[in-house]
Amino acid sequence: MRILVLGSGAREHAIILALRSEEASHAIYAAPGNAGIARDAHLVDLDANDPAAVTAFAKDQAIDLVVIGPEAPLVAGVADAVRERGIPVFGPGKAAAQLEGSKTYAKRIMDAAGVPTGRAMRAHDLVGVEAALDELGAPHVVKADGLAAGKGVIVTSDRASALAHAETYLPSGGVLIEEFLSGPEVSLFFLSDGDRVLPLSPAQDFKRLRDGDEGPNTGGMGAYSPLPWLTERFGGEQEFVDQVTREVAEPVIRQMDAEGTPFIGLLYAGLILTEQGVKVIEFNARFGDPETQVVLPRLIDPLSELLLAAASGTLDTHPRPAFAEATAVTVVLASEGYPEAPLTGRVLTGVDEAEEVDGVHVAHAATARRENDLLATGGRVLNVVALGTTFREARTAAYEGIERIGLEGGQYRTDIAARVVED
Repeated sequence: MRILVLGSGAREHAIILALRSEEASHAIYAAPGNAGIARDAHLVDLDANDPAAVTAFAKDQAIDLVVIGPEAPLVAGVADAVRERGIPVFGPGKAAAQLEGSKTYAKRIMDAAGVPTGRAMRAHDLVGVEAALDELGAPHVVKADGLAAGKGVIVTSDRASALAHAETYLPSGGVLIEEFLSGPEVSLFFLSDGDRVLPLSPAQDFKRLRDGDEGPNTGGMGAYSPLPWLTERFGGEQEFVDQVTREVAEPVIRQMDAEGTPFIGLLYAGLILTEQGVKVIEFNARFGDPETQVVLPRLIDPLSELLLAAASGTLDTHPRPAFAEATAVTVVLASEGYPEAPLTGRVLTGVDEAEEVDGVHVAHAATARRENDLLATGGRVLNVVALGTTFREARTAAYEGIERIGLEGGQYRTDIAARVVED
């Protein structure tokens, strides 16, 4: 196939690496990509958020499948424009992408579909925020109602901090104050063709910047998959996935279809396992980052066939995707100052040496080439991903790999997947 992947992060690099690993030979284009993606795809100088530009390129190059990685092109309506020209697109249209683009919309869909989630109150001004904080109590959960690149959420017992966070995002369209839910979190992806869903394997990511879940929220500092501890509560991963498919994914997809906004693409369910049962924290309308980096390397089925089936409405012809028993761990290397004010433009060294560690590969998130130097160009710079037969093996390899990489001021967590190794 001729495939165009939109995006420039480690998620998109992970998707491209999965496509490259298939027996079939694909012509893969990436817009705009990054220095790492350039090794595995043809980079295209194209504005991924411009529906007309993406559509024109896809038509001119006879693209068979467009895969939209990040959220911004979805909310911009890129999928709608490409789909109208008869080109299969893996990614929801603008209306359906509101599931991620508007927390208020997502809550309404969940309520209509009977999906378990926490209470929430929307506020347009500080008076409303204060009333909601009083109503729902501490710890306070304050979320930007729109897109915030994974950093629009604060969970704090400090009322002043909650108010300050709300004040930052109120001008951008309001905020949601939510009930605090306690328990382990799980990310679970579902492929959807607008009618049927197929689940992938669950993962757990680490949102806080520092060890021990301290520091500010980030876009994600690491992840691992599968989740062996699900057996303790659900009898196994399969039982958990079946429950979430039945109680969350299928009702949401049915509700959106009934409202005339069919969801075609990747439904990301951010879940929390409370004492009262599984509840949804949020939905995203695309592959999660960094969870994709540990889920896709374990996928046995050809990713291209699954994405095309979702895009063309034929998921009913595919069985549930199979996953290898291998364990996967990824550790994110971030720039100094991330997430508040990352310092970029610094030289990266040792990436090739990291990939010499058995079982390790590096997914690039924000890199560029300047002559002979590899530069860090964003907050989250690289994902060091390791596969192993055990979590101890995978985790050891991931940290051995990241320790070989040099970046002035670079930071990473040292406790990714520590729990599953200790267990």
